Amino acid sequence: MTSVRPERADPLPHGRAYRARYRRILRFAAWHLAVTWWFELFLPRLGLVRVAERTRAKRMLLFAQRFHVLAVDLGGLMIKVGQFLSSRLDVLPPEITTELEGLQDEVPPVSFAAIRTLAEAELGAPLEQLFDSVEETPIAAASLGQAHRARLRPGDAADTGLDCVVLKVQRPGIDAIVDVDLAALRKVGGWLSRVRLVSDRADMPALVEEFAQTSLEEIDYLHEGANAERFADEFADDGRVGVPDVVWERSTRRVLTLEDVTAIKITDSAALLAAGIDPAQVAPVFASVMFDQMFTTGFFHADPHPGNIFVTPDNSPSAERPWKLTFIDFGMMGEVPASTRSGLRKLLIAAASRDGEGLVAAIRNVGVLVPSADTVELERAMTHLFARFGGMGFAELREVDPREFRDFAVEFGDVVRSLPFQLPENFLLIIRAMSLTSGVCSSLDARFNLWDSVEPYAAQLLRDERGNIAQDVAQQAMDAAGLALGLPKRLDRLLTRLEDGSLAVATPRLEQQVKRLDRTGQRSASALVFGALLIAGSVARADDMVLGSVLMLVSVVPLLHGLWAGRGGL
Repeated sequence: MTSVRPERADPLPHGRAYRARYRRILRFAAWHLAVTWWFELFLPRLGLVRVAERTRAKRMLLFAQRFHVLAVDLGGLMIKVGQFLSSRLDVLPPEITTELEGLQDEVPPVSFAAIRTLAEAELGAPLEQLFDSVEETPIAAASLGQAHRARLRPGDAADTGLDCVVLKVQRPGIDAIVDVDLAALRKVGGWLSRVRLVSDRADMPALVEEFAQTSLEEIDYLHEGANAERFADEFADDGRVGVPDVVWERSTRRVLTLEDVTAIKITDSAALLAAGIDPAQVAPVFASVMFDQMFTTGFFHADPHPGNIFVTPDNSPSAERPWKLTFIDFGMMGEVPASTRSGLRKLLIAAASRDGEGLVAAIRNVGVLVPSADTVELERAMTHLFARFGGMGFAELREVDPREFRDFAVEFGDVVRSLPFQLPENFLLIIRAMSLTSGVCSSLDARFNLWDSVEPYAAQLLRDERGNIAQDVAQQAMDAAGLALGLPKRLDRLLTRLEDGSLAVATPRLEQQVKRLDRTGQRSASALVFGALLIAGSVARADDMVLGSVLMLVSVVPLLHGLWAGRGGL
């Protein structure tokens, strides 16, 4: 992977429009971060949780609508952020995903005159000399570029074996726009890094730099072409997957010419049914192909949104099925290191076998938990999770009593917040790819159960892992021997602590509940006094300005006390 360009002292390109864009993004982020802080952190500290819960759906919808407008107006990387949010059908509420899903196809195109100018400057000749024809109306307009159908000249068609191609051209000035957007995102990442709830879980500046690296690679079309060829090599013997060929003679850093593989968009259920393809049969194949990329090859498509995947009818006699999945747009790709891939495989096996203890161990191995974390309570919560909800698909989960979800979420949330979770490097793209996969599968089949794909895949991984059974047994024997050798010393330390009275027995759940009750009582009393003084002051102020103002000013004291008493809740 190429390195990120070093950040300049002044990260913004010169020009009033660029600075206005930068300020608009920051104003949007600052306002909604403040609103979130007020409703989700401040009001609950005063015991006003119900106010936050009652207004949450409306606030989510308003945020999504405003971001939709911002992304369409600005384009650039804001579209990428919106596409990521719209794909999180598994965790984000429909108020957000439904509002933003149109961003996949809603980017306005650039005029063909501007596209022609850039393409001819890059390729060094008029388009009429390079192509037999180029359609002026784009077949796709994305946030960073757009695509036009074209036909190669007869000589080039004979040399490449291709006739119809797609000419992909970057949006003019996109380099400067990406620089502005990354500067704004770096600033927002810095803000979030000062919020303990966020900084304890993820290194936001590092995540922004990871996003910056992939964004800068995405506007290098030579890099994308190389990714397409590597991806094709990985799946050369897999009849489920198709990849377009690259016409290198008509490609540069800003222009990419590819085989035209346009077919049925993967989420176009009506077109699939018209072609005799059952969408419900496409979902598990797509999930399996993505699993192969993540857990086997380690080189994966990190932007598998519906606009980047076609279902191509395949009636050849050697075909396993009458269609295949054709991937396009290889600008955003990710790699999973061998060590991380091994941890992810173990995580998948543990999840499929409903092994709470094994799942927590795999999470630790992947690096999501710091090594010193005490995971007893997390293992218990995971076991409870699998016992109650394991194996359910999205349709079944929707039928569960919301109160049961809420009670479990409160308990599970307390456990999670008490642990030192972190988001390791390179996980941003992994999360994005799996989130998009989940969203696409759910849109293909509302009854789709991810477990139906995970379990057989995990079973195959487990069979593959058994090839290393001797090594695993040897490692376990070494671990047991080490434990046996260290046992006498540990017993001696335990007896010493018992004798001098320094042994403490921790009961985290009980202690957390007692502290929570104590904080709640203090917050409730403080909120009651604060409200009484504030109301009394506002009433008295109408007749006695001085007395009313004094009462309202004094109300700040119980307010601050309530906030101080609630600090332990963060």
